[in-house]
Amino acid sequence: MQVFSSARRWTFPEGTLGALTREAHERAAAVSGTLAELRDRAADVAPSRPFGATMRGDRLRVIAEVKRASPSKGAIAPGLDAAEQARAYVAGGAAAISVLTEPTRFGGTLGDLAAVAGTVAVPVIRKDFLVHPVQLWEARAAGASAALLIVRSLSDDDLVRLMHTAADAGLATLVEVRDLGELDRALAAGATVIGVNNRNLETLVIDPATAPAIIPCIPAVCIAVAESGMRTPDDLIAAASVGADAVLVGSAISAAANPEGEVRQLAAVPRRMAPRDADRARRAVPGIVSGHP
Repeated sequence: MQVFSSARRWTFPEGTLGALTREAHERAAAVSGTLAELRDRAADVAPSRPFGATMRGDRLRVIAEVKRASPSKGAIAPGLDAAEQARAYVAGGAAAISVLTEPTRFGGTLGDLAAVAGTVAVPVIRKDFLVHPVQLWEARAAGASAALLIVRSLSDDDLVRLMHTAADAGLATLVEVRDLGELDRALAAGATVIGVNNRNLETLVIDPATAPAIIPCIPAVCIAVAESGMRTPDDLIAAASVGADAVLVGSAISAAANPEGEVRQLAAVPRRMAPRDADRARRAVPGIVSGHP
């Protein structure tokens, strides 16, 4: 894999991610007129459950994903009941639940997000291709505690704007990167929980060397999350060995006959206190103040 370290001018994504990002802009435009209503609804929602703090502990934290389908696999669990699945995940020890809300390729809905947030007591993340502030207010109004932001889908200005909107809405963010240039962009925008995706969303190819290469470069004051290709305890042990605090697991458990049991095996993996970069945040963002997110 190529691990870029210098800043590169952002260009609109290509391939599958490009198509999903364009569709996300269209969906956001269609509901942009509801922003004031969504802000009012969000004000009546119960306070967010802490996300960043939940990702630290003596065991590797499992973010368990509710996923019916994906562009790479097609149908995974088309009949899945989001709330029932989330309940099983939490019974197995999941620290947080990720809910796909993208409708065309992943079969998700905002209704799924609201159903899960109303069912479990752990933080719930909206996982989608978020490009506009209205989508973050949608997430908070549905009860989410956090939202995914994909650096490759967002210009620097849009990334900062969405980070600020998330803070205003009371949402934490899981900021996803694939290389060192994107990591520096995430840090410059203020990210404190950073996911590293082994899957290139433009080509849909998984490179299992990505997370092991990037996670050791994530500042020690941040939370590091390994994403994609996480299926077995051995996969999680490998992620822990390079300093991951948490992993996001989706297809393997969404399709499992016994999701509670599958999550229980994964949630038993110990966290390793592997050294991570103590200074990258200062190099990327001069004057950054250290401290736990």
